[in-house]
Amino acid sequence: MTEPTTRTLDVPGAVLTYDVRPPAGAAQAPPLFVLGSPMAASGFAQLVGHLDDRAVITYDPRGAERSTLAPDGEVSVEIHGDDFHRVLRAARSEIGDGPVDVFASSGGAVNVLPWIVAHPDELGTVVAHEPPLWALLEDREVQRMVTQDIVETYRRDGFGPAMAKFIQVSMQDAPLTDEYLAQPAPDPAMFGLPTEDDGSRGDLLLEGNMSTMPWFEPDLDALRRTTVRLVPAVGEAAPGSMPRRGGEALASALGVGPVIFPGDHGGFVANEWSPDNDPAAFAVRLREVLAG
Repeated sequence: MTEPTTRTLDVPGAVLTYDVRPPAGAAQAPPLFVLGSPMAASGFAQLVGHLDDRAVITYDPRGAERSTLAPDGEVSVEIHGDDFHRVLRAARSEIGDGPVDVFASSGGAVNVLPWIVAHPDELGTVVAHEPPLWALLEDREVQRMVTQDIVETYRRDGFGPAMAKFIQVSMQDAPLTDEYLAQPAPDPAMFGLPTEDDGSRGDLLLEGNMSTMPWFEPDLDALRRTTVRLVPAVGEAAPGSMPRRGGEALASALGVGPVIFPGDHGGFVANEWSPDNDPAAFAVRLREVLAG
């Protein structure tokens, strides 16, 4: 596997860090931008290791890992989407001109949608893998109340109690009802999380994404008209989960069927929580989908 070149980019309200990894030999496919949110470049290392037939861009979202967020910096779906555009423009000297393909995971698969609308000429195929699209879900109002409670818990009590609530809702495999709101808060210790508040704030997931993303409304008319090949995708191992339902809802809104990928929500990573995921098989499926 080739070594990446790492660079930084000043953007309004943040400094972004991104990597450009050249192909092992002559490029056999268009460049690929691999992105997520809040997942940063390190989360895609296993996947990228199987994609050495093309140039690959990865990056850390503003406020995550190597990228910084100014005290007055803002986070929103549209701002993340504009960051993608800016990173691509900065990387042009290394990857050349022409459309790039995109693999977008989770929150990144939501954030990529305004980029498609604003700059379709920059993009070829975009695989939107398990986007948590609250606006398209039948239980959107309850989901929004749950996420707002997580944000308020984080601001009031800190990381452990808020992350415990996030994990609990992430484990649900059916639409939420009002009864979900009435249940007791989970004990952070059940998930190995801290019970004491260390006073830190600014977590990209709990503070930034979850306070803005649930209210994002995708421009479905523009997405239906776009020249970009937009491919909604879901993991085979997580039926009924909220992100999978988001991918299915996006596919339905576009009048297509979702493409199935191996593994769960993070099927491109094998770790102690998802030991059955197979990044190599995921990469094979991704190359097939990108090839059309």
